[in-house]
Amino acid sequence: MAAVKGPGAAQKHDGSGLRIAIVHARWNETIIEALIGGAKNAMLASGVKEENIVVESVPGSYELPLAVQRVYAASQIQSTASTVAGGMGNLASGIGDLLGGSNSTTDLQGSLQPGPPEADKKEDKSLKHAFDAVIAIGVLIKGETMHFEYIADAVSHGLMKVQLDSQIPVIFGLLTVLNLGQGLARAGLDGGSGKEATGHNHGEDWGNAAVELGVKKKGWSQGKIAAS
Repeated sequence: MAAVKGPGAAQKHDGSGLRIAIVHARWNETIIEALIGGAKNAMLASGVKEENIVVESVPGSYELPLAVQRVYAASQIQSTASTVAGGMGNLASGIGDLLGGSNSTTDLQGSLQPGPPEADKKEDKSLKHAFDAVIAIGVLIKGETMHFEYIADAVSHGLMKVQLDSQIPVIFGLLTVLNLGQGLARAGLDGGSGKEATGHNHGEDWGNAAVELGVKKKGWSQGKIAAS
């Protein structure tokens, strides 16, 4: 019998044209690393290229909303800079054609075009457009004080606000567990406890969600809904 709980079978989407960020906290590092691995594996399986998965870290989960917001803003700056650089290259090429390949002292084509690549420098094939989705990953384990409740509530609301304000899919990868065993179970690690002790890595679900929402967001921006 299929499990009632969970998102069901992941939809199949082509993620080859997506650029996705993972922003994660470093608290509870063992669980965090497993969740990141699960998310990356799911995205790679959907065609997202390794070079188009960008990972950024912050100290704790409380810092996630700001970090997600600023990382996405930084990707928008990169996108603009890449567009401008491409335009300058086209301009330089056009000037070169107008000058007939002139070798004059003031070589406009040479001054505007970037120099030849360094021999030992690998070509950067990564996409430069703004991120199509961001996965926020953190792990909160309840302790003896109210700290857990305050942080969980603040981060949840903060990530939702960033998502709505930025109009970018922000995948909620915040585990809020009552003990270490529950966290290990949800990261697919040994030592898990509770009803999910068999260990399903929730990072895989988040990776699939990022690809699905990234693809659908592109469609929505073009006026496409579902199969229309």
